[in-house]
Amino acid sequence: MDLDLAIVIPVGPNDEAWRVLLPQLAHWPVREIVVVFANEHLPGDPRPELIDARVHVAFAPRGRARQLNAGAAATSARWLWFLHADSVLTAGARNAVTRHMNGDEQALGYFDLHFLDDGPALMALNTLGAWLRSRWFGLPFGDQGFLLSRMLFERVRGFDANEVSGEDHDLVWRARAAGASIRPLRAALYTSARKYAQLGWWRTTSLHLRATAQQARAFARKAAS
Repeated sequence: MDLDLAIVIPVGPNDEAWRVLLPQLAHWPVREIVVVFANEHLPGDPRPELIDARVHVAFAPRGRARQLNAGAAATSARWLWFLHADSVLTAGARNAVTRHMNGDEQALGYFDLHFLDDGPALMALNTLGAWLRSRWFGLPFGDQGFLLSRMLFERVRGFDANEVSGEDHDLVWRARAAGASIRPLRAALYTSARKYAQLGWWRTTSLHLRATAQQARAFARKAAS
């Protein structure tokens, strides 16, 4: 029996990681998978490559919040799972998703973030930092694969398309303000660490920490207003 679940995958310009993610989902018993491209992403139509009948293509104005909202609007499943295109699933993902869907519809679920071995060795500290940020402060980010009911998503009015960055961070603050609980799925989700290798571990980590602190102050005020 298929899960009453839609998987939404936003794709940025020149991002080809979705070609690796889709085969990982080939045997998942879900109702819908929608890949949302930015309008200017591809010169051709990617649909002939998507041979799985459950996979649909959508287009939206560039911007992750707009693409995520467009993907949710293009589906009808009771539950929504927002996955970044460069996510890599683990063996425990399906059981974790099923457990969450059998629970509270007013809870936002997230995976434990791990990094692929395409970055510096110090990424182990970032893995620990993401765990502490999520567990201690209740602030998971979008690369941790948000899983929530459509009821909750609509209750918080989806992602704010006016946010140029941090739309995931903002959604968590608004969900918490609406009384939703933020729950770990207790399964790992991997993502690429290439940008840390390209820009440098310290520079990239410090930029993320600074942005997180600035966003937390702004989004906390916004959620309370």
